[in-house]
Amino acid sequence: MQQGKVDALNSVNAAETEEHQLIIDGASCASCVTKIEKALRAVKGVKSADMNFAQRSVIVTGNVKDASLITAVEIAGYNAKVDTSGSEEEALDEKEKADWQYYKKLMRDMTIALLLGVPLMIYGLMIGEMTVNTTGERIGWLAVGLATLGVMYFSGKHFYIGAWNSLKNHSANMDTLIALGTGTAWVYSMVVVAVPELLPQMARHVYFEATAMIIGLINLGLALEVKARGKTSEAIKRLIGLQAKTARVVRDGKDIDIPIEDVLLNDLIRVRPGEKISVDGLVVEGHTAVDESMLTGEPMPVEKSDGDKVVAGTINKSGSVVFKATRVGKDTALAQIINMVKRAQNSKPPIGRLADVISAYFVPVIMIIAVLSALAWLNFGPSSAVAFAIVSATTVLIIACPCALGLATPMSVMVGVGKAAEAGVLIRNGEALQTASKITTMILDKTGTITEGAPKVTDLLLAEGQIRQHVLMLAASIEAGSEHPLAMAILESAKEQGIEARRVSAFASIAGKGVEAVLDDSQLLFGNEKLMKERSIDIRAFIDRAQTLAEEAKTPMYFAINNKIAAVIAVADPIKTDSIEAIKRLQSNGIRIVMLTGDNRLTAKAIASKVGITEFVAEVMPEDKANKVAQLQKEGEIVGMTGDGINDAPALAHANVGFAIGTGTDVAIESADITLMRGSLHGLADAIAVSKATLTNIKQNLFGAFIYNVAGVPIAAGILYPFFGLLLSPIIAGAAMAFSSLTVVTNANRLRFFKAKDH
Repeated sequence: MQQGKVDALNSVNAAETEEHQLIIDGASCASCVTKIEKALRAVKGVKSADMNFAQRSVIVTGNVKDASLITAVEIAGYNAKVDTSGSEEEALDEKEKADWQYYKKLMRDMTIALLLGVPLMIYGLMIGEMTVNTTGERIGWLAVGLATLGVMYFSGKHFYIGAWNSLKNHSANMDTLIALGTGTAWVYSMVVVAVPELLPQMARHVYFEATAMIIGLINLGLALEVKARGKTSEAIKRLIGLQAKTARVVRDGKDIDIPIEDVLLNDLIRVRPGEKISVDGLVVEGHTAVDESMLTGEPMPVEKSDGDKVVAGTINKSGSVVFKATRVGKDTALAQIINMVKRAQNSKPPIGRLADVISAYFVPVIMIIAVLSALAWLNFGPSSAVAFAIVSATTVLIIACPCALGLATPMSVMVGVGKAAEAGVLIRNGEALQTASKITTMILDKTGTITEGAPKVTDLLLAEGQIRQHVLMLAASIEAGSEHPLAMAILESAKEQGIEARRVSAFASIAGKGVEAVLDDSQLLFGNEKLMKERSIDIRAFIDRAQTLAEEAKTPMYFAINNKIAAVIAVADPIKTDSIEAIKRLQSNGIRIVMLTGDNRLTAKAIASKVGITEFVAEVMPEDKANKVAQLQKEGEIVGMTGDGINDAPALAHANVGFAIGTGTDVAIESADITLMRGSLHGLADAIAVSKATLTNIKQNLFGAFIYNVAGVPIAAGILYPFFGLLLSPIIAGAAMAFSSLTVVTNANRLRFFKAKDH
């Protein structure tokens, strides 16, 4: 896993990573998924192929033509077409329409089958066993048999076509089991009707009602599954709903409303209060507050003014601004988020691949068990052994249909990934979703991850007789010529208080010590303790307090006017307001926290102490971070790495799961498996909570499906008959199999109501 992520950092030919999306028709269970993926991966030029059984879609990457992919799917016995929808919204609309048509067809097929099956079942309950003894009974049951054949054609045709396609490809799937079960019941019943004398008196039973009821009930189960399945797309729908339909572009001094698709790079766009930001851009005029909660999960509006970034889909709350479009169409952050969520929903965690592999072998094994069951009844059964053999074999085939297995993983992944996206956590793939639940150690970068990443003035200690505003004005004036991050903090503090810096003269930078300049005949000196001592400036009154500030992870700087100390200004990178609480959440889940930083040991120790971290490593280089990840992995730890900078990228790529702070660099985000759209570390705890909930949900689904099949097959084969005289009816098996899929879908949708524990 780690090597694959490291390779992703290397430049890749665009043609090799071209993405193709196909819509698949005819897939009915997890074994179908395995065959389709195997067929596509065998095509020359294909790098990966991942099918989402719940959505009946497959994403293929590689340097290959669509026609070759479609041909491979058809050779495997299924139908495929290229997803030609122009946008995600169009794709969802098209899918919803197709699902609705499919739902109506399944309900129609169900109705036709049950209109025959239910009266037959009631008739059988009233008279007991449906036997054929007289000529009149033979004629009546022949008519019923022909009606059942009509049901098999009109309502069950898709099962038989699917079974035939699988047979041609020397494989078997859910359709094979249904076709064999219902077909065997019908053929046996027709033999009883046509030549009853060939069978013993006790074996002259017809099972037309079983064939009709099974087809009806399975169609009902599929219809309910399709309906429930639609709810899993709600996260994507909500994200798409964030996109504006139009934009107000400023052209030739006039405001013009145009479709969002027509917005060009560098267009000037005006946004008024209450309107959605249409594309990504930079504010060039005005001041406002923007609600970014739908993307980041952060409830507080964010202030925006000249030079600040705005993101498509967020809502302008108060002021009117004009911004320049920097990313449009599929390049906007929102479009990329939608694509990332969609890809993650299509990917499989390792536990899902296991289910696919098992399903591939499951169907042939079940067919063998059905044959062995029939042989056992024929050799050791009572006088009507033939009838018992037919019933047991049919019931085994029907109850073992593995469609619930195929749904178990993708349904949970779709809901889980969507749920995470709503909380501002973007999960790149199913493997990261699963691995996040197993993390034992979390490495945190300090700057920009635990802290704000932007130094700020935290303390201003004044000498006697000095005025705060005046000192800050002088300090800002002398630092206006410096590009040092600490200088930027002082200038920002002055700006926030409405203080304007003035022009100085004789400015000089003293390497490693500070700066000096002249303003209004005042000699200004600003720097560290060493500089003050060199210039023989008495700072004894501030030494102790400066040392205390340093121990608090602050950088104290001495400011002198005309060779007399005037103030000590402390600058620090403040800890994010919720970092302490978020780290406690992680530790309470049994996760070991390690802080890595390139900062000095004194500062690192102070920050670690404040946030409750006992393990930290200071003064590390980027490669040291990756080495620390490798060291912990050798110790058997499942390592998560969280960072926001370019220097974090190697460690993010080497970690079992890399978490990027979304407010950080693009390189960090591209190197990570999970992106936290807001800067809060609570996103880490939320991501892990969603991961655990999703994995638990998948295990519940798989357990239910496997236990259902494993327990159901022996009962269907007749293991209880010698002890209790019980033999499972094929009708009950059909109903149970159909509703098992509905149970899996319903259980997966429970995740939509999951909420991480309160912060």
